[in-house]
Amino acid sequence: RKPPGTNTQSRTAMAIRCQFEGSNEIGVVSRLTNAYALTCIGNSESFYSVFQSELADHIPVVHASIAGCRFVGRVTVGNRRGLLVPNTTGDQELQHLRNALPDSVVVQRVDERLSALGNCIACNDHVALVHTDLDRETEDIVADVLGVEVFRQTICGNALVGSYCVFTNQGGIVHPRTSVEDLEELASLLQVPLIAGTVNRGSDVLGAGLVANDWTAFVGYDTTATEINVIDSVLKIDDDDDDDDELAPKGGPTDKMRDALIDTIV
Repeated sequence: RKPPGTNTQSRTAMAIRCQFEGSNEIGVVSRLTNAYALTCIGNSESFYSVFQSELADHIPVVHASIAGCRFVGRVTVGNRRGLLVPNTTGDQELQHLRNALPDSVVVQRVDERLSALGNCIACNDHVALVHTDLDRETEDIVADVLGVEVFRQTICGNALVGSYCVFTNQGGIVHPRTSVEDLEELASLLQVPLIAGTVNRGSDVLGAGLVANDWTAFVGYDTTATEINVIDSVLKIDDDDDDDDELAPKGGPTDKMRDALIDTIV
């Protein structure tokens, strides 16, 4: 699960807080998978350097733009096999992505009316959830290029599945008002553990405040310690195969979230 040669002693086993030019919505300007990371072209070199220092030894971190704009995280979707970009992507931008990404990653332009692909599709390396109104042709492209099983789904009644959930091959976090029944149904579809939660001090737009892969995650700077604990637990960011189970904390992510809610009420 962790990239080859990872020295777990040298990195922090928790989600990393960062900002882009004063904004906590880092998922708008970045995209993270197990094979590559995209960050937008901008003036915030400190933002880029956070990704670079954590990821550069294992996967490429690529500066990119889509249609000359910064919101690369909201208009693209991908996994270790491929990257889908909207039809507004320029030829030079497309060629830059193909040159910069690993040869094993297929970069495909998609002619889709719902062009904010990152808002309308959420995926890991095995399963994708898609907007209920997505074109059938786009659904087929998602299945073929990303190599995933595709399900049309909503999250807590919201069709923008990419905005209201984030999941990896290890686990996932969904809109805080998701019912227990919906949570169980989604978990059985995705075959990973899920929890309802928030980022950036109570924001339910998880896709905007969190990007993650199987071994690390980045969150907006306003994300609280409790929210990070929940994210670390369900995405297994803080897992270490050598950990002694007897030393593991007794309180799971649900307990931590409940304690935080109690603190807020009090």
